[in-house]
Amino acid sequence: MTGPGKRYFLYLIVLLGLLSAFGPFVIDMYLPVLPEMAEEFRCDMSVIQLGLTCCMIGLAAGQLLFGPASDKYGRRPILISTLLVFVGASSICCLSTSIGIFIAARFLQGMGGAGGIVLSRSIAADLYSGRELAKLIAILGAINNIAPVVAPVVGGGVARVWGWQGIFVVLLVLGVLLTLLCIPLRESLGPDSRFRGSLAASLKGYVTVLRIKGFGAYCLVYALAMAALFAYISSTPFIVQKIYGFSELQFSLVFALKAVGLAAGAASTLKFETMSKAAKTGAESGAVAASIAVILSLAGCGSFLLYEISTVFMLFAIGLVLTGATTVAMNFGRECAGAASAVVGGIGYIAGGLVSPIVSAGNIFVTSFSLCCCFLMLGTLLCGKTKPNE
Repeated sequence: MTGPGKRYFLYLIVLLGLLSAFGPFVIDMYLPVLPEMAEEFRCDMSVIQLGLTCCMIGLAAGQLLFGPASDKYGRRPILISTLLVFVGASSICCLSTSIGIFIAARFLQGMGGAGGIVLSRSIAADLYSGRELAKLIAILGAINNIAPVVAPVVGGGVARVWGWQGIFVVLLVLGVLLTLLCIPLRESLGPDSRFRGSLAASLKGYVTVLRIKGFGAYCLVYALAMAALFAYISSTPFIVQKIYGFSELQFSLVFALKAVGLAAGAASTLKFETMSKAAKTGAESGAVAASIAVILSLAGCGSFLLYEISTVFMLFAIGLVLTGATTVAMNFGRECAGAASAVVGGIGYIAGGLVSPIVSAGNIFVTSFSLCCCFLMLGTLLCGKTKPNE
């Protein structure tokens, strides 16, 4: 398949990379202020984490809706519409005075951000296939995983000057800039390639892709890796700040260092012969790293240095799984790219949203790493059962 010209390709890398990074920015940017917000809203830790959970549910639901909608109406109009929703929801977050309003606005913010995530994969699959698609997804994955490096550092710095509301002002500005950046975007799904039935009928694309042998398995591998990732993400502010006593800014820098491991894992998938092998290797090594962290903690050896080393290795492995599993699944489901992308992303954020409130049960350190280990072990069992045509 022949892709676009070089200049437009570079434009796509920038645009699709920023769009795919919506999830990390919407989720990670306010992580440094979670403990502070729990105190300001006078609510329990588990309640303030509902803002994280509802945002991820919005990210999942939005992808499941906007993927098929883009198969029918085209990628560009759906993308711009969802960005406008994101801008509006970010405005509400900035002005929230109660935890209920804030949580509802976070759901809408997730819905708006979902369009960028699902359509970044769909546009890539419209233009590329096979190894070319793998290379593009690996590049986007690396860019996407730089977002967790930048987001908490920016969030921590902004919070020190303008408080937690300033973080959502920055997200609002980001939404406006991305909307403007979409103006030169060409439609990647021509009228002849679109679904011609009703929008409700376009949801049958889910049935089509789920019937493809191997697609569902690699969607689950991706979802399990996302569950492990969000078990880490939702627990790390409390571990680093409450257990190890770091400040918001120090936490941001620590989080950034570990996010480099995630980005390096995504970029390293191209070193493997196949994407399925990259996913399996990542699941296996990530489960080992997480289990070592649990053992060290239970043995009373849970120093900060050992925590850092184990999480960097685990995140590197998760980066392998996420990029490898995404590429395999999208190659399987490319005939209904919008629906396929929605299933991959939707099930991933549902898994992440469900696991986030659980990590605070009991010893948050042991619970979070135990969950990571279990999810990645399950991913290992699923990998390799189907031989994808890569």
